[in-house]
Amino acid sequence: MRLADVLRQDCIIADLKARSKNDLLDEMVTGVLSKIKYLEKERVMTALLEREKLGTTGIGHGVAIPHGKIRGLREIIVFFGRSRRGVEFNSMDNMPVYIFFLIIAPENSAAAHLKVLASISHLLKNHDFRGKLMSAQDSSEIFRIITEAERKTGIA
Repeated sequence: MRLADVLRQDCIIADLKARSKNDLLDEMVTGVLSKIKYLEKERVMTALLEREKLGTTGIGHGVAIPHGKIRGLREIIVFFGRSRRGVEFNSMDNMPVYIFFLIIAPENSAAAHLKVLASISHLLKNHDFRGKLMSAQDSSEIFRIITEAERKTGIA
């Protein structure tokens, strides 16, 4: 499963305002709920916070991939957010996080969920890719950068 299959341009927040981990998750979940009306905010927040208790999803290099599974969800949802100021996220390298891919997956979608995580992780290993995301002007440019990078790497 490709990232381009589950990330839509209207699911990108180019300028997150939150400064703390919980506020960031709240801001991103509010964005998700503006697009996916049948989800309940409390269930999504609980799933994400429970996953964070197992270990931070701040993987380092200014990147976090918060994710959780929701019973009854119909599809994998990926939301992208960028913070220009950075967010303290208890990242593995103890540095602020600027780039966020939030993944919400159906409870029984382990294989597809892992493929999306792997696709995102593969792209984010590239320093130049992260730099392009940070310098992009708006959500349409961010979307183009992500889809072009995925196409160039041949991720399927």
